[in-house]
Amino acid sequence: MTAEGLVAVMERTLIVTLQLAGPIVLAALVVGLIVSIFQAATQINEATLTFVPKLLVVAGILVVLGPMMVQALTDLTRFVLDVAANAAPVNR
Repeated sequence: MTAEGLVAVMERTLIVTLQLAGPIVLAALVVGLIVSIFQAATQINEATLTFVPKLLVVAGILVVLGPMMVQALTDLTRFVLDVAANAAPVNR
């Protein structure tokens, strides 16, 4: 595999990682912030209160965006295999 191919694979891998993890992390962050503000306003200090809403939101995002995530991983796998196949030496 050439250096250009390796850089392309690493770049694409990082981009796909951000695309897949970004929505989940951002949603969990927003829900955690909202629940924290609610807890501060009502002075309810229950540690498990943040867990259930985050779990439900993350599960919902996985259900909604799951097909897109699988497609992105499939495309990445095909890209990596194509780069690896094109980098293999040909014996003639």
